[in-house]
Amino acid sequence: MIQKEILNSTEKVIEIKNLYKAFGSYQVLENASLDLFKGENLVVLGKSGTGKSVLIKIIIGLLRPDSGLVKVLDHIVDDISYEELLALRLRVGFSFQNSALYDSMTVRENLEFPLVRNRRDLGKQEVNDLVEEMLDAVGLSQTINQMPSELSGGQRKRIGIARTLILKPEIMLYDEPTAGLDPITSKEINKLINTVQERYHTSAIVITHDLTCAKETGNRVAMLVERNFERQGSFDDIFNSGDPQAQPFFDYNFIQ
Repeated sequence: MIQKEILNSTEKVIEIKNLYKAFGSYQVLENASLDLFKGENLVVLGKSGTGKSVLIKIIIGLLRPDSGLVKVLDHIVDDISYEELLALRLRVGFSFQNSALYDSMTVRENLEFPLVRNRRDLGKQEVNDLVEEMLDAVGLSQTINQMPSELSGGQRKRIGIARTLILKPEIMLYDEPTAGLDPITSKEINKLINTVQERYHTSAIVITHDLTCAKETGNRVAMLVERNFERQGSFDDIFNSGDPQAQPFFDYNFIQ
């Protein structure tokens, strides 16, 4: 299992400073700060309930922070209009944990859907070309006329990524991309995340508690512990540090 190298990019595409978020008396994020640099895959590691999904929802404007700065592609998310937020979301692709495919639509129709809604300037042939390009990118051209119910879990994940990617976002947000998958299929998804980064020059945040995914896809890793990012750096920097907060991840993942 090869560790990815840390990139030297200094251009920030997401900047989070001193972020606070609570639901009533339950504090989810407290003074959390995090940067995503152009061209990198950043893995956010955390146990269930530590605020990983809340972080994603704040980044795309589905939740408002109580305080702190959230800046995405040079836009302060809390300060822009709803129309500007919708335009920003087209530049940020969100790959859902459950793939979120429409069961009543074929694979082709699932991929066409975001284009029909958001790219009305495209002709029928251009839409078809994009659908075929995305299916080729995820290695599932043969599924174009199948229904989601006919696909395996790994195939559904791939089609979900293809549908997110079809609008050519600058940033990809992956929510537990290997959850519920067997080890072989998980490695295929990890490889796909890297392929998307290299082929489409995306920057990405990968939310996971899977250490294999973290090591194979992440140029950098940030550990979300006790409402904050306690450690950030390369995979080996974090897990060779002797930090007792990192050990539970090893125990959970059974990595030797």
